Amino acid sequence: MADTQGPARAADWSLRSATTADVETIAELRAAVMRADLERVGRYDEHRVRQRLRDSFSTRYTSVVLSGGDFAGCVTVRPAGDRRWLEHFYLAPHHQGRGLGSAVLRSVLERADAEGRAVALKVLQGSAARRLYERHGFVVEAEDPVDVSMVRRPGGAGV
Repeated sequence: MADTQGPARAADWSLRSATTADVETIAELRAAVMRADLERVGRYDEHRVRQRLRDSFSTRYTSVVLSGGDFAGCVTVRPAGDRRWLEHFYLAPHHQGRGLGSAVLRSVLERADAEGRAVALKVLQGSAARRLYERHGFVVEAEDPVDVSMVRRPGGAGV
């Protein structure tokens, strides 16, 4: 799944199915990348941040992101009625800001578009990730003091 339109640094990437052996690596990645945002909204808990990933981990719906053959992150896409639910989309900090997230997200969205499915997600209030999602056609569906629910209709149309 090479990205031919993004920056060269994002070109050498692929996805592989997650295995049960990946759960702890992904739980640690989640804790690291979400810490600042969770602390900002008063929700960081050393144990809970990892356990929430463990409790919802699915090898069936989770893919490991590889960059240059090395672990770079993960993404989970679950069926949810007539939508796809995007969750657990994390990249290691040294892979962020280089086009890899956009490349992976484009791949997910292309698949959903081909199926005629909307893609929904939640992002923490104030998270920089919201800008990534907005650039890819996601619009706000609902908000509360902690989360922003967003959706992208097939083909990038908003709500």
